[in-house]
Amino acid sequence: MLKRTIYSLAVVALIAGCSSSTKLSDVPVTDARGGTGQQGGQSAVAPVSADTGSLNAQGPVGVARIVYFDFDSYTVKPEFQSLIDGHARFLKANPSRHVFIEGHTDERGGREYNLALGQKRSEAVRRALALLGVADSQVEAISFGKEKPAVQGSGEQAWAQNRRAEISYR
Repeated sequence: MLKRTIYSLAVVALIAGCSSSTKLSDVPVTDARGGTGQQGGQSAVAPVSADTGSLNAQGPVGVARIVYFDFDSYTVKPEFQSLIDGHARFLKANPSRHVFIEGHTDERGGREYNLALGQKRSEAVRRALALLGVADSQVEAISFGKEKPAVQGSGEQAWAQNRRAEISYR
């Protein structure tokens, strides 16, 4: 009987220790088609025209491919809306093209939690593209968690560069 009680307490402690205040089931993506995608009057990326002259085989020219996130968050910040708009225009103009959204986290936290958070980050970007009319069949959201850091090292500067979703054309 004592062994069962100790085992039960250990399981409860393990579950409580793995909990997080971040609700990974919530989706903080909003339809921003009417917005400008700018914050403070500055655009995060260069504007992309809809003509095919501004496009290449690897994606839209002049449009960044990385969306950065705050710590323990998967909310797409308004400053990245113009980046997402540029990729959405490219994908809608090229329905045979496919893109992978690769979610990443910094080194802090457990492996399973970071894989889930990376997936939520990639799904948030995928949903933002879908809200702009990109077909689900063109986009795949995957997670690498903390396994593929962009920058080695510890500290906020390195961590901030590793909390990202990368858009990769294949």
